[in-house]
Parts: sequence; structure tokens; C-alpha cells
Amino acid sequence: MLYDIARPFIFKFDPETAHDLAFGNLARAHRLGLTRVLRPHLPDDPVQLMGLRFPNPVGLAAGLDKNGAYIDAIGSFGFGFIEAGTVTPRPQPGNPRPRVFRLPGAQALINRMGFNNEGLDRFVANVALNEGFSAGGGVLGLNLGKNAATPIEDALQDYRIGLRKVYPLLTQRAGYVAINISSPNTKNLRALQGADELAALLGGLHDERARLADRHGQRVPIALKIAPDLEDTDLLRIADALVAHGFDAVIATNTTVTRPAVEGLPHAQETGGLSGAPLRARATEVIARLADHLRGALPIIGVGGILSGADAVEKVAAGASLVQVYTGLVYRGPALVAECRRALLQRRGAATARAA
Repeated sequence: MLYDIARPFIFKFDPETAHDLAFGNLARAHRLGLTRVLRPHLPDDPVQLMGLRFPNPVGLAAGLDKNGAYIDAIGSFGFGFIEAGTVTPRPQPGNPRPRVFRLPGAQALINRMGFNNEGLDRFVANVALNEGFSAGGGVLGLNLGKNAATPIEDALQDYRIGLRKVYPLLTQRAGYVAINISSPNTKNLRALQGADELAALLGGLHDERARLADRHGQRVPIALKIAPDLEDTDLLRIADALVAHGFDAVIATNTTVTRPAVEGLPHAQETGGLSGAPLRARATEVIARLADHLRGALPIIGVGGILSGADAVEKVAAGASLVQVYTGLVYRGPALVAECRRALLQRRGAATARAA
């Protein structure tokens, strides 16, 4: 309700300025202990996945907290898990502004941010300071990308550097690593989803994780985030490759480069990835196709177009074990998290009643 009142004022600012103002104020409110009122009073709805216990199945997708600076404050929304990043080994400014565009008529965003972030060293320091969310049982995801200046043939080295840097953090708290090769906003990045490129990347990360697990005495789960714009044959090939290389989950999906659902709307022809309501059906279709093919061999984290509790239920019904939101928060605010949690609790309760 409060967000509904505030949203017209927030939307007077360009999206990046609004983001910085909103989360700067959220961080200040959290330091003063004022964010406790945001947390929904709901029972846990635990999910065991990737060897981790998620207190509830609703998470934050990567992109909102690129530098891991607001994890504890965002945790007050009631998330079961938060994915911070995408972070690259070296700091980079991303693409020129303006690079984020609202499409309110479609409840959508287009972004071409380009992995703007302050680099791994600052990211690790920020995450280390944000201990409250993990201490309260929340699961932390750390999303890794490659620098724009790194040639695509050297991408594996950037992901190895990222894995080495964040691994010690995740041996101290419940969490996983997400590998982002599906953003449309870094040149040639999606080429890493090709057969030979993917095999080299997954094999290299499998070996790197094995070395780190030996060194630290703990195996940290790794998930891969994929694009919604893949052909079925490529989708299933990627799923099989993830199973073969011992990955722990697939995140479906990233933003789309297609535009039919928003044709004719202001900003619809801006380059970048489209997210929000127009992505819902395709993301759910990808989840269902993966679930049908994998038959439980690999869990699916569903993301794309969740703007209501019913949308979250749809993703789980299609085969996702967990869901993530991002653009929905822009349009619905923190109340979306509680709505999704309630809807999924009701679904589980109904399923339990039927089984009895």
C-alpha cells in the first residue's frame, strides 16, 4: 500500500536515479532499525535444494544489488534468498546512460546496463559486511560475469577469478555461485552458450570448483543462468551439459531481446534485455521444457515476469523449485514478496491436503 502511494513520485525520476535514491534510503532505514516493519509475518516454507536449506522459495534475482551493498536491508522484504551481482573481476562503468527504460503500459523494463559494477574486491568486502541476512537463515547467491574488455576466448579465466574470490565467503554461510553467460548487454557473451564454448566453460569451472573444494573442505553449489531466446535443441543440449559437468541448478531465464509483446510502446525499440510481464509466458515455457527433459536430474530456479503470487505459482507448477523476482519489485514494491510467499504456501498446503 505504501509503495503504491510512493511509486508515482519514484517514477518521476529516471530508473537509475530512482534506484539509487530508493536503496540509499532503504539502507539508512535499515541501520536505524526501521525496516523491521517491512518483513512479512509468515511461516517458513523451507525448500532443500543444492544441499542448502532455503527458508522460503522466493528470492531476489541478480541485477538489483550489483555490488552486494544492500543485502541485509533487502533481506527485510522477507526473501528466502538473495542473488547479488552480476560482478566482474575488474570494476567497469557499463554502457553509457541512459541505459534503463520503463514501459509502464506493459509492466516491463528494458536495460542495457552492461555489468556496471565496482569489481570483485569491493563486492567481496561489501558481502562480508552484510552478515545479518545469512545469520538469519537466508541463502546468498553470488552472480559472476566477465569484463567487457576480456576477449570471449578468455572468458573462462574471468569466471575462474570470480569463483576463487567469492568461494571463501560461501564456505562461511549458506550460498551458491551463479554463472551469467546470458546477458544480452555484453558483446558476444551469449556465444558462451554454444556447444564447444559451453563445454570448455563448464569443464573449466568444474575443475576449478574441485580444487577449491579440496582447499576449503567444502563444495559450494554452482548454477548457470540461461537466456529465454534459445531454440529447443540448444536448451536441451545446455541442460544435458550442466548435468554432465556436475552443476547444481539452472536459472531460467535472463532477459529477452525479442519485442513483439511491446511493439509500438514508447522505448520498445531500445536495445537491451526486456524483462517484466512480457517475459512471463516464455520464461514459464522454458521452465516446463527443462523440467520435462531433466526429470528431476537438475533443479530449476524460475525467473521472468513474476508480478503476482499467481505468476510465482505458475513457475512452480511448470517445474521450478524456487522463484526470483526483480522487475516485479519496480512495479509492485516489497508487498510482492509476501504475496508470492502466501500463494506458494497455499499451493503447498493444498497439495498436502490432497495427498492426505
